[in-house]
Amino acid sequence: MVTGDEVRAFAATLPRAYEAVVRDRIKFRVGRIVFVALSPDETLMGFAFPREQREALIAAEPAKFLLPEPSDLRFSWMRCRLAALEPDELRELVVEAWRMCVPKKVWTAYLETHPL
Repeated sequence: MVTGDEVRAFAATLPRAYEAVVRDRIKFRVGRIVFVALSPDETLMGFAFPREQREALIAAEPAKFLLPEPSDLRFSWMRCRLAALEPDELRELVVEAWRMCVPKKVWTAYLETHPL
């Protein structure tokens, strides 16, 4: 089981990432782009994810992953239940979401020091 504190602690370590509070929600951004967000009660995490892969992820693990709110369906975004995640899985989801938002040179430099 993963907590909101673990999400915050890990996401804050990523280059160019910073935490912001928007309408009582914790969000992590690179520049102005949000790559991870926590629900107000910190039971759900939204994260950047390719739209074309959403249905497959939900079909594989429907108890863990769910579609974003209807207003967010147009974005490359997914949600998951934090209680259903393992720590390694959380790190993978957060890094992949962050990777969608940073320049390639930042991602490759990170990968050199933090191999997956």
